[in-house]
Amino acid sequence: MKIAIVGGTGLLGRQVTAELRERGHDVRVLSRNAPEYRVDLTTGAGLGAALNGCEVVVDASNNSSRTAAATLVEGTRRLLAAGRQAGAAHHVCVSIVGCDRVPLGYYRVKTEQEGVVAGGPLPWTIVRATQFHEFVAGMLGAAARYRVVPVPRGVLQPVAVAEAARAVADAAVGGPRRARVGVAGPDVAAIRDLAITWRQAFGQRALLVPLPVPGKVGRALRDGSLTTGSPDVRGSLTFAAWAASRPRSETAARA
Repeated sequence: MKIAIVGGTGLLGRQVTAELRERGHDVRVLSRNAPEYRVDLTTGAGLGAALNGCEVVVDASNNSSRTAAATLVEGTRRLLAAGRQAGAAHHVCVSIVGCDRVPLGYYRVKTEQEGVVAGGPLPWTIVRATQFHEFVAGMLGAAARYRVVPVPRGVLQPVAVAEAARAVADAAVGGPRRARVGVAGPDVAAIRDLAITWRQAFGQRALLVPLPVPGKVGRALRDGSLTTGSPDVRGSLTFAAWAASRPRSETAARA
């Protein structure tokens, strides 16, 4: 099967690409910096040639900046149109568990993107994943540069990127479902507990400081809006086990 991975040079896209290639599929890596199939979702440049002959389009692109809507919403419209023109039979969109329940700008954009896919011209599957272990550690590590890590009250259910990638690959080869597929980690954990685990595993000494988050966003974090009790795919690698498995060189670099 010939499959295009938009955002194929990103954290998730690279692992989806590797997973599908291991299964014997012909995978094209699309991104603004791809070595062969360079595309720009904000303008549509390169999409026609890159998607030509592809049966499935996996959209693992990302943009969390102020221009997120230009990439994820308007870009999705361009991607769907180009996919239809190229004869694609299935569009797979990667999204976030609970994005429609958390009133933050980026999550609103992801919800709007889902709506564009569901109302678009191609048969579709939306794969919703919880936060990645790698994302949680990255956010904590970024804050730790200042020796203080703000920790909001709330719970998350992080999943390993590798396990999410397998679920996305399964969706890509499984045919369109016209449904959302939920992917989540094995455990729901308080953000503070995740921060403590991260600090111990990575040898950090940063001070964990409670961060009050008022209003609807705070309530959404506390009531588990970014978690799911019944995911379609449940990962097996806990955040603690993932953190403990990091190479010593990586641990030292972040300490």
